[in-house]
Amino acid sequence: MLSKMKNNKYSILFLIVGAVYFFLKYLVPLTAPFLVALLFVTIFGPLLQKMQGRWRIHRQIGAILLLVLACSVFGLLLWVLFSWIISSMPVWLEGLDTVEEKMVVVVHDVCGFVGRIPGVDTLYLEEMVFSNIEKGVDYFQQDFLTGVLSQSLTYLKILVSGGLFFLSFVIATILLAKDYDNFMNKMLDHEEYHVILEVICGIIRYLATYVKAQIVIMAAIGIFLAGVLSVARVHHGFLWGLLAGFLDALPFVGAGIVLIPLGVQLLFQKAYVQAAICLVAYIVCVIFRQGLEPKLIGKKVGVPPIMILLSLYAGIRLFDVWGILAGPLGYIIIQQTWASLYKKEEKKILEKDLTNRSI
Repeated sequence: MLSKMKNNKYSILFLIVGAVYFFLKYLVPLTAPFLVALLFVTIFGPLLQKMQGRWRIHRQIGAILLLVLACSVFGLLLWVLFSWIISSMPVWLEGLDTVEEKMVVVVHDVCGFVGRIPGVDTLYLEEMVFSNIEKGVDYFQQDFLTGVLSQSLTYLKILVSGGLFFLSFVIATILLAKDYDNFMNKMLDHEEYHVILEVICGIIRYLATYVKAQIVIMAAIGIFLAGVLSVARVHHGFLWGLLAGFLDALPFVGAGIVLIPLGVQLLFQKAYVQAAICLVAYIVCVIFRQGLEPKLIGKKVGVPPIMILLSLYAGIRLFDVWGILAGPLGYIIIQQTWASLYKKEEKKILEKDLTNRSI
C-alpha cells in the first residue's frame, strides 16, 4: 500500500497540503521567533558577510546593528504617527461639546436632501437615523468601553507575549548569525535536506517580493491620497494622505483608519464635498490594493495572480488575520515542495535511465 501511495501523486500532494497546514497552524506559533530569526539572517546573510569582510565587523555585531537600525526606523515612524494624532487631539476635544448639535444639523440636512426624492418621508427617515445613532452611542458607552476595560488583563498578556517574542527573536538572531554557515553547510552535506533548502529559498523569495509589493502599493496610495486631499484643500491634507498611505498595509482597515475619522470630522464641519472625497478616495484605495497586490506578488514569484488571491481568501478563512500572510505563504511552500520533489524524482529516473543505457 505504501508503494502505491508513493506512485500516486495526488496522495503525495494531499500529504504535503496536510503537513503545511499542520506546520502553519500549530508549529509556527510555537517556533515563530526562531523562524523569523532564520529568515532575517538568511535575507541579510550576504550583507553580514560583506560587513565582516570589508569592515571587519563580526556577524553577531552586524546583526545587532541591523536590529538597532530597524527598531530605530520603526520607532521613528511610530513617533511621527503619535505626534500627528496628539497634535490633532485639540481639534477633536474642542468639538466634543458641540458634537450633538452638529450631528443634529448634519442629519437634518442630509435627510432633507434625501427627502426631495418622491415617496420618501423625511420625518420618518430622521427618526430612524436618530434612533440608530442613539443605539450606537448606548452600545459604545455601555458595551464597548466596558469591554475594553474588562479586557485590560488580556491586553497586558498580549504586551508581555510581544515582549517575549521580540526578546527571543533578538537572541535567536544573534546566535544564528554566529553559527549560520555551519548550519547551512551541514544541511547541504545531506541530500535529503536539499528540498528543505529549496523551500526556504522559495519562502524568502516570496517574503522579499511581498515586502517590495507593499512598499510600492503604500507609496502609490500615499502619493495619490496626499495629492487628492491637498487638491480638496483638507487641512494638513498632504500629511494625512502620506500617513494613510503608510497605514494602508494594516489588515482589513488600511487607509480607512485615517480617512474615515477624517471624513466624519469634515462631515460635522459641514464640509460635505471634502467628506465625500475622503469616502471615494478610501473606496479607490481598497480597489487599487485588491487589484494590484496579487499581480505584483504573483508576477514576481511566478504564481498566477488568481492563485495568490485564492490563497489570501483561504488563508483568512483558515487562520484569521494571520492568514493574510499564511495563505499565500502556505501555497508557496506547497508549490515549492511539490516542484522540488518532482524534480528530484525526475533526476533519479534520468540517472537510472542513463545507467541502464551505459550498461
